[in-house]
Amino acid sequence: MKEENARAYWAANVRLILTYIAIWFVVSYGFGILLVDVLNHIEFFGFKLGFWFAQQGSIYAFLVLIVMYAVSMNKLDRKFDVHEE
Repeated sequence: MKEENARAYWAANVRLILTYIAIWFVVSYGFGILLVDVLNHIEFFGFKLGFWFAQQGSIYAFLVLIVMYAVSMNKLDRKFDVHEE
């Protein structure tokens, strides 16, 4: 892999990681702590939404982000031709 291509690959990888970390932060800290009082006015499966995000929603979101990251990295690997067969 050429150095220029390697730098572009690494930059895209870091950008992808930062995007997913930002989403995780908003879901876990924002919805579970900062906006809990606002979200508690909405019911979700019989629970207050703010409580649900604080207890379970952020965990589910984290698991979904892991899968999305794996899929995104596979696409990125194919784009830069560093994928495994």
